[in-house]
Amino acid sequence: MCDMCGCGESETEKTFEEKVKDVIEVIRPSLQDHGGDVELVGTDDDNTVKVRLQGACQGCPGAAMTMKMGIERILREKVPELKEVVTVD
Repeated sequence: MCDMCGCGESETEKTFEEKVKDVIEVIRPSLQDHGGDVELVGTDDDNTVKVRLQGACQGCPGAAMTMKMGIERILREKVPELKEVVTVD
C-alpha cells in the first residue's frame, strides 16, 4: 500500500469528500513547489468539487490549464464518480 495516495486501502469505506481530500493532499505539494496551492472549499450532492486556487496559482494565466489538465484530470483518475471541478473566489 502506498502511504501517499492510499492505493490499496478500501475505498468503499470513504465518503466522496474524503476521497477528494486525500487526492488533493497528494496534488498539493506539486503546486506548492511552484508557489501555489489549492484549497478544497467543498463538494456538492451531484459530485461537483469546489476548490480555491491560492498563491501563485491565483490569477495565473495558466490557472485554467492547471485546473482542467492537472487537478481535475488527477481527481477523475482517482475518484471516477467526480462530475467536475470548479474554482471559486
